[in-house]
This record gives sequence, structure tokens and C-alpha cells, in this order.
Amino acid sequence: MPGSADVTDAAGYRPLLFSIAYGVTGSVGDAEDIVQDAFLGLTRAHQAGTTIAAPKAYLATAVTRLGINHLTSARVRRETYVGSWLPEPVVVTTDRPGPAEHAELADSLSMAFLVLLEALSPIERAVFVLREVFAYDYPDLAQATGKSEANCRQIFARARRRIAADGRGTDSAPAPARRAEGAELARRFFEAADGGDLDGLLAMLAPDVVFTGDGGGKARATRHPVAEPHRVGQLFVGGIRRVRLLGATLRPAWVNGRPGAVTYDPDGRVVSVVELHIADGAIRAIHSVSNPDKLSHLGLVSDMARLAE
Repeated sequence: MPGSADVTDAAGYRPLLFSIAYGVTGSVGDAEDIVQDAFLGLTRAHQAGTTIAAPKAYLATAVTRLGINHLTSARVRRETYVGSWLPEPVVVTTDRPGPAEHAELADSLSMAFLVLLEALSPIERAVFVLREVFAYDYPDLAQATGKSEANCRQIFARARRRIAADGRGTDSAPAPARRAEGAELARRFFEAADGGDLDGLLAMLAPDVVFTGDGGGKARATRHPVAEPHRVGQLFVGGIRRVRLLGATLRPAWVNGRPGAVTYDPDGRVVSVVELHIADGAIRAIHSVSNPDKLSHLGLVSDMARLAE
């Protein structure tokens, strides 16, 4: 069956397709569903006798448009979201590497970057992700989005202005040397927090550091971002102390390509995921996800942080 062979050969594009879908939606589960739907569309096209000259472009276009449609409806739900919204974390650890497409994504889309993208409309977000992260040229952008090249140029310029207005940049992937430095800083940070060393922890926080927690109204988390190093430090030290008293453990992990940690309860179930955004040798942002709906792709989720229904 030539059609089946073509679809099988196209499976190598999954890492790219997952990255596009995740960049547009900020959701691991939705991205996986969108990629699956795109492949189903390719299979149906082959079964109908349609010749697909460029499967990669066909699939990328399908994923982009499905992502835009999904995000348009998801935005309505996010308007009523309880507390701060963070993307579902992509976690890579030595004992749980996860799917290959997740690992390949890691250095491309940090939480800080994905949070910035929330300021964009669905079409702006798709254009910005394809251009900024995947270096799509304008003819390919036009094909993927169904817009004209001129329109894509305008959309990208508008999106870039809106992102730049935030003042925190686009958080490009760290070079290998900075990645190693970040890992070491994260190790010292979690060690200081675990030991209750507030002064040592404060020395690693940038003056403009911000802590953002996402419990989605279902798990314990700060409802609003917390700024100012001393407040962030106290919050983090207190949180580590509480989970330790409950028998939980922290394991280092790479979260969206940035150093972080996963908290597990005594039964090995996931409690929360923390990502550290490090720049210029200091921690500028801490993102913590405890919403159980955003952790289920990592395995069994603990009730430890869950709020009473």
C-alpha cells in the first residue's frame, strides 16, 4: 500500500509537528491530539487517491490550522481560568525521558516564552512561533496559515512589537555552556531552599524575579504572581518545608529545556513541576504548575496539593 508507506515515512516529522502544535496551544495533550488528527487527515487523503507531493508541508499546515482553531476556542475557557495560567510542562529526566518529540522540543519553547505568547491572538501566535522558533520564510508562512505573504509580514511585525513591549525578550534557547551553568545554579538554589538558607537563596534571585503558580483552582498555588526577592524567597522556602514534612521529594529535571524539578509524593505520584528561568547568572522567574489537569501526561498525579472539592 503506497499510501501507508508514505504515512509511515512521514512519522519522522512528529517532533517538528508536536513542537508547532505545543507552541501554538501550550498544551501537551492538545498538541498530541492535533498531531494525531493531522496524520489521520494525511491517511484519509491517501485513501481518497489524493497525491501529496510534500507530506511535511501538508502536515505542518494541518497542524498549524488545527492549532489556531483549537486556541480560538480555548481562549474562551482561559478567560474564566482561576488564578495564573501556565502551559503544561514538558519534563525530561534521566529516569523518565518521555517521547522523543518532547525531548527534541525542550530547548525551543520555555514557559517564560509561552507565557509571553498569551498576549497574542491565535493567528499572531501561530505566525510568531513558526517564524521566530522554526525560521519559516514568508511563502511557507502563507501556505501554513492561509494568509498572504504581505499579511504574514504585518502579523509577524505586530506580534513582535507586542512581545517586545513586555520587556523580557523572547528567551532564546541556552547555549551548552549556559545550560551547564544554569543546571549548577538550579542545584544550589534547590539545595539552599531545602536547607532553609534564605540568604543563600536570595543571592541567586534577580531583583525583578517573579514567582508564578498555576493551580487552576484545583490545587494549592498563589492566585497572583509574587514579586520582590525576599517575598519570593520566603514563599519558596516555606513551600519546600511543607512538602518535606509531608514526605515528598524533589527530583531535578529539565522543564521546557530549562532547569527545574518535579515534586513526588511518598507513593511516587507527581505533585508539582517547577521551572527556573535563568538569565545573566540569576533566576529571573520561577514557574510552578500544580494543576492536576496539567500534570496527568507525566504519570499518576498526587492528591497532596489538591484543594477540597
